[in-house]
Amino acid sequence: MRTTVISVVMAMMYVMVAPAAVKPQKDFNVQKFTGKWYRVGLAYDSPGFVPLRTIMKISVGVISVLPNGNVNLTSWEAVPVGCLTQSYLYERTSIPGQFTYFSTRHNQEKDITVVETNYTEYALVVKHKEFNREYTQVALYGRSSRVRAEVIQKFKALALSQGFPRESILTPPPAENCPPGSGR
Repeated sequence: MRTTVISVVMAMMYVMVAPAAVKPQKDFNVQKFTGKWYRVGLAYDSPGFVPLRTIMKISVGVISVLPNGNVNLTSWEAVPVGCLTQSYLYERTSIPGQFTYFSTRHNQEKDITVVETNYTEYALVVKHKEFNREYTQVALYGRSSRVRAEVIQKFKALALSQGFPRESILTPPPAENCPPGSGR
């Protein structure tokens, strides 16, 4: 009997701390989602990310839709040695607002879900992968490098619902001259 009670309590604790399932925004429109976005918030609890939290800056990305419905993301991120430019191909899935891409860094496929966006101001995005353990990132994107406090609170609430501790939820400062010539 005691073993059964312990098992039930353990299962309940797992359910209480397990990340909430994410669903893409209803009626997601990829055409409205194209253009420039600033990553103004990030929640990530990977041990390798901890030392980077204090030096992280806002990054910039441009999303364009390809003729086949896939999405190209070109991003610029400030790193200690300058401004790193990267390109990603997000492949559409049968569900609008959900994409996959192959990470050459981790040599595996990852899932991307646009959870919520109003297209003109902000987007909440969840990246998920399983690699030795389950990894999730929650990102807040804005059409400018500043978003309203209410939007930041939505982002933090989503990150907390995914099980992130408060210290893993960041809203970094802007980057200087990244991308080059941006003069932000």
